[in-house]
Amino acid sequence: MKRYGKYIKPYLSAFILGPMLMIVEVLGEIVLPKLMAGIINVGTVNGNIPYILRTGGLMILTAIIMALGGIGGAYFATKASINFAADIRRDAFKKVQTFSFVNIDKFSTGSLVTRLTNDVTQVQNLVSMALRMMLRAPGMLIGAVIMAFAMNRRLALVIVVVVPILILLIIIVMNIAFPRFQALQAKIDKLNSTIRESLQNVRVIKSFVRDDFEEKKFEEANKDLKDTGMRAFKVMITTWPLMGFMMNFTTLAVVWFGGKQIIVGEMMVGDLTAFITYVTQILFSLLMVSMVILQSSRAFASAKRINEILDCEVDIVDTDAASPEKTVDTGSVKFENVSFRYYKESGEKVLDNINFDIASGETVGVIGSTGSGKTTLVSLIPRLYDTDEGKVYVDGVDVRDYSLKNLRDGVSVVLQKNVLFSGSIEENLLWGDESASHEDIVEVAKLAQADGFVTSFEEGYERDLGQGGVNVSGGQKQRLCIARAMLKKPKILILDDSTSAVDTATEAEIRKNLKAYCPETTKIIIAQRISSVIEADKIVVLDDGVVVGLGTHEELMSSCEAYQEIYYSQMDKEDAK
Repeated sequence: MKRYGKYIKPYLSAFILGPMLMIVEVLGEIVLPKLMAGIINVGTVNGNIPYILRTGGLMILTAIIMALGGIGGAYFATKASINFAADIRRDAFKKVQTFSFVNIDKFSTGSLVTRLTNDVTQVQNLVSMALRMMLRAPGMLIGAVIMAFAMNRRLALVIVVVVPILILLIIIVMNIAFPRFQALQAKIDKLNSTIRESLQNVRVIKSFVRDDFEEKKFEEANKDLKDTGMRAFKVMITTWPLMGFMMNFTTLAVVWFGGKQIIVGEMMVGDLTAFITYVTQILFSLLMVSMVILQSSRAFASAKRINEILDCEVDIVDTDAASPEKTVDTGSVKFENVSFRYYKESGEKVLDNINFDIASGETVGVIGSTGSGKTTLVSLIPRLYDTDEGKVYVDGVDVRDYSLKNLRDGVSVVLQKNVLFSGSIEENLLWGDESASHEDIVEVAKLAQADGFVTSFEEGYERDLGQGGVNVSGGQKQRLCIARAMLKKPKILILDDSTSAVDTATEAEIRKNLKAYCPETTKIIIAQRISSVIEADKIVVLDDGVVVGLGTHEELMSSCEAYQEIYYSQMDKEDAK
């Protein structure tokens, strides 16, 4: 509750006014039965028309005041809950944005989506319901009990018997419901992940004619959610009839014993009518409490999942940075005794004792077999991951001594998986530099060999790429991503196998343009093709997380067996000679 206090404070007036206005409605509900009893006992029995009119007018005025209180209470409760939820969602999203890759790996994407949407909505619903019922339910309960005992103590003993039974029932319901709703949210995670994966990879699914397989997988996840949902909602299904039965049973008991008192002249008809209303209000207030508890059982499960995001310890932070104001100036890089594990408890290292230097402005190739640690190696430079042992230096400064913003502002990474966003081509390229002019965008697009296909589109740079850039090919995506990285004009440019989908002639043109456009930028090129790195100032050869070769093409051809094997496997013997 201490955590959520900061989300209440900005809207404290709404949090207070909502329940207070609901009390106005409650007071009216307590007063109306007594006024109605007076009309029956005094006005009707004695034929006192002025009394009936006077009391009836007072009842109408009370009803109007009740309506205004109810509307106002509902408005402020809704306002408070919506803003409360929006602020939680904002903070949870901001926290996710600070996650390192290690943190993100702990949660599935589908789970994060569910937590930021469905889980926050469950908490919002609880807050809205609680604000409406917080004072209304206990206020109605206390007021109705007082009025019932004031009218007829003997008849009120029926309430004394029934209320503890209902309270016990509510406690049992809560204990059963909480774990079931917690399981329900987990199943929603699973279904969201299944849907997202299927929609994201729909082209692969169709190309392999795996529609039936995906439909079956979805059906299983959907059925799992349905069965878990039914198991959870059975609690509600059984609770309502039981509560209704208790309400009806109590009403019948009141009518039975109250009727006997009327026959012997110990009670008036109007008083019995009012008493039945008060009993109904007592039972209805308990029903409202049970509704809040049922909702809370699901909301608490959701709140726990939201807290897992907010409480997640981000492992890459810059709070201890020794030089937070420093920026990347020259782009030199040094790896000193660097080792790294993805699974920290595992003894198996992805990178083991890496040592080499990259001078400012150098072009360095990184080559090796699949799984040799190439992408992991370059991910340590912008601190997408942190080393387990050793240090990575940029401009002679430990990367952990930079602020994350300043470090990453100096580095551009074109990832192995090319990512574009919904919006126009120009909007996507502006990610590199949001203040860039259209002429700057066209220039880098030409250098990345993208301008040709962009201008072939009728809309040109205003062409909408669709979600994830579905309207362009893989090679076109790569060239747009390279253009975006170039527009940033970084001190260090990392190309992670980012020309694999373009032909060798286009790739050679891009390399030539990169050298001319940003000669002072340090360029690190990860590649599978020897031709992509053969002209680099130096080439790093990785094998199973270890540097097994370092030097120029000529030096490696004479000294590194692993490099020779890669070369000869890609070049025919004539070219090799």
